[in-house]
Amino acid sequence: MSGRPAPPGGVSRPPVTATTAQGRQIDLYELARRTCVAYDAEFPDERERYGPAGLRWCVHDNQHVLNWAVLSLTIKLDFDAELAWLARVLESRGFPLPRMARNLELLAATVRDAFPDESELAARIDDGATFISTRPSFLTAD
Repeated sequence: MSGRPAPPGGVSRPPVTATTAQGRQIDLYELARRTCVAYDAEFPDERERYGPAGLRWCVHDNQHVLNWAVLSLTIKLDFDAELAWLARVLESRGFPLPRMARNLELLAATVRDAFPDESELAARIDDGATFISTRPSFLTAD
């Protein structure tokens, strides 16, 4: 990656809330923000690489990931396909896949902490972490 990324913007804003298969409306922004705080504590080296926009992108992407996980449990959206798309985008920008997988683990832990009875949602996100970690690259066709 050359230079620091610009903050997220444009018309593709992430969803703010979602209704889980349990019927609970969850605040995607807050869960994503908590996850990114934990991620930042684990990987402080990214502050220098990505600058202030890094945290905003982390929250933005995690809001989408959470929404995809919810939708995969309510309307049968293909969660792995969405994660593969995001992995290709991030990998093409030089973002390490092991860190994407770790972010997903942290996201699942955040969901478990906030909503212990949403175990199916947390498990779906954990499965996504496993999916990402089992592929050496998403830039090449299988």
